[in-house]
Amino acid sequence: MSKIIDLSKTIQYNSDDPFFMKVKIKHKSHKKAKWLVRFLGLPFRLFPKKFTGWADDEIRKMGVHSTTHIDAPWHYAPTCMGKRAKTIDEVPLEWCFGEGIVIDMTHKKDFDSITSKDIKGFLQKEKLSLAPEMIVLIKTGRDQLMGTKDFFYKGTGMSAEATEWIIKQGIKVMGIDQWGWDLPLPYLIKKAKKSNNSELFWEAHLVGVDYEYCHMWKGRT
Repeated sequence: MSKIIDLSKTIQYNSDDPFFMKVKIKHKSHKKAKWLVRFLGLPFRLFPKKFTGWADDEIRKMGVHSTTHIDAPWHYAPTCMGKRAKTIDEVPLEWCFGEGIVIDMTHKKDFDSITSKDIKGFLQKEKLSLAPEMIVLIKTGRDQLMGTKDFFYKGTGMSAEATEWIIKQGIKVMGIDQWGWDLPLPYLIKKAKKSNNSELFWEAHLVGVDYEYCHMWKGRT
């Protein structure tokens, strides 16, 4: 019997996300639903005796980046490899299931990029190898920060060259257990401004302009 393990980040941790990514949900009571049915034309006298109304929820605001999600090629740029990039509904389902491998990078310190040397070193040490169509998950241990303000501000992150190397092994989908695929967003902005380097920001994401791939983030490994 197969065992299913949920690795997703639940909405309960959303309170510590940046303001533009917060989820807003309005809970509706059973009583309010009864009035809705009355408004639709059913007299109260015809309500079933056991009918108290139904509890319901209304999602008033929710960006796809609020919880665990997968970034389609279209997310990185409108074109990929010189052609129109795939939107999420165009990503082949076959990309999204298959054999997986977890690469342990928990030793990497905050703001220290994960390199292809790091990836190759782990694979060699563990006597493992990547195969085309595998799903590669990067374990940083930063999922332990979910529910704290540090989740947005701390973490390691994939370098562009490490991302490109994994893609060239025939990998289409990869994921990470921290807030983002790259180094932390506030850190990248601060460092780019300080160094005046326009190529520094979002370097791993932008590999998706030249190579077709998807990555997942805000999950668990």
